[in-house]
Amino acid sequence: MIEHYMQYIKEDESLDDLQLNGLHLIQKKQAFRFGVDAVLLANFAKVKRNMKVIDLCTGTGIVPFLLAGKTEASHITGLEIQEEMVEMAKRSTVINNTADRLEFIKGDLKDLKLIRSIEKAEVVTVNPPYKLRSSGIINLRDKNAIARHEICCTLEDVIAASRILLKDNGRLYMVHRPERLADILCLMRKYKIEPKTIRMVHPNTKKAPNIVLVEGQRDGGEFLKWEAPLYVYKDEGGYSEEIDRIYGRI
Repeated sequence: MIEHYMQYIKEDESLDDLQLNGLHLIQKKQAFRFGVDAVLLANFAKVKRNMKVIDLCTGTGIVPFLLAGKTEASHITGLEIQEEMVEMAKRSTVINNTADRLEFIKGDLKDLKLIRSIEKAEVVTVNPPYKLRSSGIINLRDKNAIARHEICCTLEDVIAASRILLKDNGRLYMVHRPERLADILCLMRKYKIEPKTIRMVHPNTKKAPNIVLVEGQRDGGEFLKWEAPLYVYKDEGGYSEEIDRIYGRI
């Protein structure tokens, strides 16, 4: 069946099996490709039946496709500033026959007129650029740099857009780096998205966390819960049981 869709794949692209309900994703062979962060974010987000979801900084749409396979969300919208990424995500939608549930929009989340024109959702997910624009020498036209550095948007831009996009009491789910946690919590409070849950992700039990998952609620009450840490690898090597479960291997 997939062979039929190879006409949609360009020479510098690959069609990758998500190992989830037969879903596949088009990605560049050499450019930025999704990693464990996106998988953890899609697993962390609590999406109930018939909810609407908006995924910011969606890239080639990995989080929307994972959520489409894992949840009964009625509609998932991905917003991405890079036209080439959006075009790839749209081709993935054709291949997966998910046009009835998935929509991808090319746009800048700093464009408040655009943000206000999008129908509000119960859930917003985001895997934003992690690195400050000032951190290291970067090529402002480099697609990988745009994915990793705050070139096109800052953390504050992301949270400000989320505030507008969320319905009353809607939830924001973000994956980021632990060293930015103070910034995340302060900005969420600034935009009245109350931090609700934090979960640290460690390479193994002997190493410090290198990923943080944060849930916030629009106009929520003050109560913050820390979840048990998640370990990606066992100390003796190999993926942890929880990671294998998240990836659907067990």
